[in-house]
Amino acid sequence: MLTLDDTDRAILRALSQDATLSAGALGRQLGLSQPATWRRIKALTESGALAGRRLILDHAALGFGVTVFLGITLATKGRVSLEDFERAVSAIPEVQTVQHVLGHYDYRLRVVARDLPDFERVLRRRIMTLPGVGNVDANVLLSEDRRPGPL
Repeated sequence: MLTLDDTDRAILRALSQDATLSAGALGRQLGLSQPATWRRIKALTESGALAGRRLILDHAALGFGVTVFLGITLATKGRVSLEDFERAVSAIPEVQTVQHVLGHYDYRLRVVARDLPDFERVLRRRIMTLPGVGNVDANVLLSEDRRPGPL
């Protein structure tokens, strides 16, 4: 397991709030030099603790007003490989996340659409036609109060 000190945790916390911070700006914020900050960011990246930086899009502002969580149960687990299903579902642009889960469903998907008729089109024409899809359970997102952030 990776051992992090207080400075490493402060760097991760700051970058999780604003991943666009430069090493110089981050160093000034934390009282470190730019080279020392850069070396720590590099070490965190090489260790796997920092696995990349993401841009968070505002789906509603971009015209995607509906988010639906789908629980997918595969009908024929033995006939269709999980990799085939994952590859096919990952190719659908409206599918934002694909999670292989243990429990009632085999997969959990986060799907965005412009509106409910658009979601119905994606569901009928793209998701229900995927290899091995059996049962599908949908939950429409009403609101979201917290986005993923620092641990």
